[in-house]
Amino acid sequence: MDESNPNQNRRQQRSQVLMTAQLELSGTTRDVKLRNLSAEGALVEGEGLPVEGSELIFRKGAIKAPGRIAWVNNNRAGIAFATSLHPDELLRHVPRPKPRIEPRFQRPPIRNGDLTPAERRAAENWVWSDPIEPLKR
Repeated sequence: MDESNPNQNRRQQRSQVLMTAQLELSGTTRDVKLRNLSAEGALVEGEGLPVEGSELIFRKGAIKAPGRIAWVNNNRAGIAFATSLHPDELLRHVPRPKPRIEPRFQRPPIRNGDLTPAERRAAENWVWSDPIEPLKR
């Protein structure tokens, strides 16, 4: 499956996440990385993933969803859930985006009044002193 286009005719919006989840298959449990999640399915990543068509149970926190492996490509697999997840269940596992902070590019002000008289004299002496000769090698 071509993963270059993230929108690939999806029926449901997928939320990009990076969390751990578990796959239950034939009485064993495998930990996988959850890459994205929607009401209809999930994209997981891990070693030794089941083959395409395998029936399994997907677990993430309180979510326990039966499904099947829709496709496998190297160490990634798409899971199609047997029934759609309720939006409340889904959103509990999708982190809210952090507020965007706009950078402020501003030169700090130069304030002459912040120096004590001793600091001001030291700065003036330094500015008006003879230049330091570079080290010779």
